[in-house]
Amino acid sequence: MSERLLDRYDAVLSDLDGVVYAGPHAIPGAPEVLRRISSEGVPVIYVTNNASRSVAAVAAHLTDLGVPTGPEGVASSAQVGAEVLAQRLPAGTKVLVTGSQALSDVVADAGLVPVRTQEEEPRAVIQGFDPGIGWAQLAEASYTLADPDVLWVATNTDLSIPQARGLAPGNGTLVAAVAAATDRAPVVAGKPEAPIFRTAAERAGSTRPVVLGDRLDTDIRGGNAAGFATVAVLTGVDTLETILAACSAERPDHVVGTLEELFAPCPEVEVTASPGGHRARCGAATAETDGARVRIRGSREDLDAWRAACGAWWAAHPDAEAPVAPVLEWEAAT
Repeated sequence: MSERLLDRYDAVLSDLDGVVYAGPHAIPGAPEVLRRISSEGVPVIYVTNNASRSVAAVAAHLTDLGVPTGPEGVASSAQVGAEVLAQRLPAGTKVLVTGSQALSDVVADAGLVPVRTQEEEPRAVIQGFDPGIGWAQLAEASYTLADPDVLWVATNTDLSIPQARGLAPGNGTLVAAVAAATDRAPVVAGKPEAPIFRTAAERAGSTRPVVLGDRLDTDIRGGNAAGFATVAVLTGVDTLETILAACSAERPDHVVGTLEELFAPCPEVEVTASPGGHRARCGAATAETDGARVRIRGSREDLDAWRAACGAWWAAHPDAEAPVAPVLEWEAAT
């Protein structure tokens, strides 16, 4: 238990919304932790699905929040989306941009020509989050995608984004509207697809990165798909209950309450088969399951108790394709 969790990895690939900040404000303690990680010589790359801002703007925001960062320290879904287009289309091809000016700039930097209407005869559509987007822009995308030969790329499909006042609709809700109108599905460039994480790891020169994220369906699924270690942080969207019930592809390697726990000894979960089920121990907490319910000996406020519950439940359901929630029975530790 003496090894710190951070010591296992040579780079950190961190989500932003829900991990570093919520809306315009930093999550308490996050800037201090991230500065400390960098001061120890561990590179940090910020991986974001938000395509509404340039990487320079994201880096400036991080710097203002007390996390000094340059554009090279940010990997965005807009960048990866533009790379997908450039790989599949000749230089100079017109691309309908359903998103922000920052997304248009990235498309232009990739050697393509951003346009805004179907009448300009684009041969591809790229769709990214923009808080000012409206029906007219979604309609232009739908009109353009009526041609089955037009390529459609979505920067990401996050259904929600955490804001200071709560969860708000994300790019995935807007993509879903166009998909419903056109009966088509886009190529997804960002999380939860693996390429954005591999690009970030290459930028950090890392062979043993760890992915930090608050969302199972994007951060953890994508990090797992890339073959990297994953840490779920409880400062954003997902909760201990949703993590326990997670499908196999979205189960993190570790769960922490806050980023400060990266400097704590790495909690070990020991799992063994027991008569009729599985048993797990983490610290002083234990959990047993018969495959339908989990009996936990420990406190609900003790994260080790939830870690033990995850260990036992996941061992009993190793190939869950959809979330499976157990019945929980709590017993006070003796």
